[in-house]
Amino acid sequence: MTSGMQYSFFEEDNNLLIAGVDEAGRGCLAGPVVAAAVILPIKYDLPLLGDSKKLTAKQREIIAQKIKEQAIAVGYGIVWQNTIDEINILQASLLAMKKAVFSLKIQPKNVLLDGNMLIKDFPYKQKAIIKGDSLEPCISAASIIAKTYRDSLMCFFDKKYPAYGLAKHKGYGTAAHYEALAKFGASKLHRMTFRGVAQPKEKEEKEEKPCCPLIY
Repeated sequence: MTSGMQYSFFEEDNNLLIAGVDEAGRGCLAGPVVAAAVILPIKYDLPLLGDSKKLTAKQREIIAQKIKEQAIAVGYGIVWQNTIDEINILQASLLAMKKAVFSLKIQPKNVLLDGNMLIKDFPYKQKAIIKGDSLEPCISAASIIAKTYRDSLMCFFDKKYPAYGLAKHKGYGTAAHYEALAKFGASKLHRMTFRGVAQPKEKEEKEEKPCCPLIY
């Protein structure tokens, strides 16, 4: 049985529920950014718990199921590509985190966020921890839940947009993904404000004008 950590930041409130929060998909060219919030019990049996990026896809699936079975509460927050284009990816990531916490069936008193940014207009005592997904178990759990849930979404969308290979790269900017964008253009799932997704019309016009004869 693996015991939960002591949180010095919340030492005076160590009897209160603490939610760990992390997001997945921030750097992708397509699809939503997904956040998860997880409240772990004081004791849990999660031997693979750690940074989701250091686990294989199979390991993440196994541990994600165990987290959902043992967690006091799990919440999700999704912000889709259209909103990402409207408010930028940083604000979309923070919004997804906020939604994830608010979606918890049991509301925490304190929140630990992965990264270096705090959520504005947030009713909880919070702390941002750089590399928190490697340091705090509840953030690690949130990282794994967010990653596996988003991966499942991208596998679902791969069936709707099969030309882009979403099931393989999950929307990240791989060489194959850029090649598909160059060949087929962007889909409705793509983030149009991200570099390499859409070619600006002004640039296209400038490239075409030298090829056209001048007419007086």
